[in-house]
Amino acid sequence: MTPLPDPQPNPQVDKQQAWRALIALCVGLFMTLLDQSLVAVALPRIREDLDASLNQVVWVSAVYLLAFAVPLLVTGRLGDRFGQRSVYLVGMALFTAAALACAFAPTIEWLIALRAVQGLGGSLLNPQPLSIITRIFPRARRGTAMGVWSAVASSAGLFGPVIGGVLVGTVGWRWVFAFYVPLGLVSLVLVARFVPRLPRSVGHIDLLSVVVSLIAVLGVVVALQQGPEFDWAWWIWAVLATGLLAFVVFIHRQLHVGAGALVPPGLFRHRNFRLGIIAVSTLGFAVYSVNLPIMLYLQTGAGLSAASAGLMLVPMGVLSVILAPFAGRLTDRLAPGLLSKVGFGSLIAAMVLFGTFMHAGVPVGWFLLPVLLLGAANALAWSPNSAITMRDLPTSLAGAGSGVYNTSRQVGAVLGAAALGAVMQMGEGVTGFGAAMGNAMLVPVALLVVGLLAVSRFQADAPR
Repeated sequence: MTPLPDPQPNPQVDKQQAWRALIALCVGLFMTLLDQSLVAVALPRIREDLDASLNQVVWVSAVYLLAFAVPLLVTGRLGDRFGQRSVYLVGMALFTAAALACAFAPTIEWLIALRAVQGLGGSLLNPQPLSIITRIFPRARRGTAMGVWSAVASSAGLFGPVIGGVLVGTVGWRWVFAFYVPLGLVSLVLVARFVPRLPRSVGHIDLLSVVVSLIAVLGVVVALQQGPEFDWAWWIWAVLATGLLAFVVFIHRQLHVGAGALVPPGLFRHRNFRLGIIAVSTLGFAVYSVNLPIMLYLQTGAGLSAASAGLMLVPMGVLSVILAPFAGRLTDRLAPGLLSKVGFGSLIAAMVLFGTFMHAGVPVGWFLLPVLLLGAANALAWSPNSAITMRDLPTSLAGAGSGVYNTSRQVGAVLGAAALGAVMQMGEGVTGFGAAMGNAMLVPVALLVVGLLAVSRFQADAPR
């Protein structure tokens, strides 16, 4: 079979401009991913200062994630309709303004409401860079660009706890939110200056598809996120059923609505895209959920302080940051899926080692082995998967593809958090603490095998 033609739609975007645009977009990526670890550090102090209940302070993080994850299918397509650059700028402006308001929130109720607005801003801007990279970098250089993208993502997870700890410990939790403001302003200026205006690729978006998609994702995410907290009460199952039913209606609508489809069926005619969506769902399930059992074990099981436990994970972030750009560059040169297979295999090995060590209660120094393996695995799995999944999509499907990709990752993360949380809670009283944490680390292995099988079927010519 002959390779598909490069869908690069903007030959006028030269190499230098493309890299400047990527750097500008990376500032926004760093901000939105930093939030996931930065704000968590501040929650105990927020609870104390605003006299909040435990449930309220949990919602400071939960409402952000909900507002971020639920609209992703829609916000990705909005970039196709109104221009990725424009939607990114609106999202960044909203995120930054809400962050500034959070810094002055007088009550916990105000803070929760403003965090929802901040999450919506993050949802608007988050899918756009992936679409822009797909459109301004030629196919032969997209892997390299994705490698840089992944390195920045890894650095956010590395620096978040450090920055959060310093700010909370020195000037107070409100400065955690104020910290976003100069970064947001820099991002707005750089994106407005260096990211080109790209042609819009869709004329309209079906409104009913938007409504049904929001109901579907909201139902599933809320049920999975809140199920463990409410002991899977009947109304949780009702919410989940509503979400799943809405998904069925949504799929039927996409098959019949034509050009206005939120998720055009044509997306799934691309083999590598189908396989990449499966793979990123399993990555989200595994990678975003395992930090909790690791940190709990290191602090409670191994007796380390919070600071020492955090330092144990630093080599993982450093190695991932170093390797990700090289992994991206090699993606453009090696057989499709080769690095992804190594990455998924390394992830499986890391999970098994973590689980085995926790069960056996080995000295804490041995945990550096799976920590380093996890760092290398992240670099070898994420950027190649993103590059191969997205690089052959035509311009008209870039935004929709990015929305589906990001939604799949987030839903996978919610599923992973729910599954591992359930295993930890049920197992602690039965098997003991260490074994419960070890069992939780083994939960993602089966899904990662599915991801490994998916990336093993990537093809160079991206047949349909």
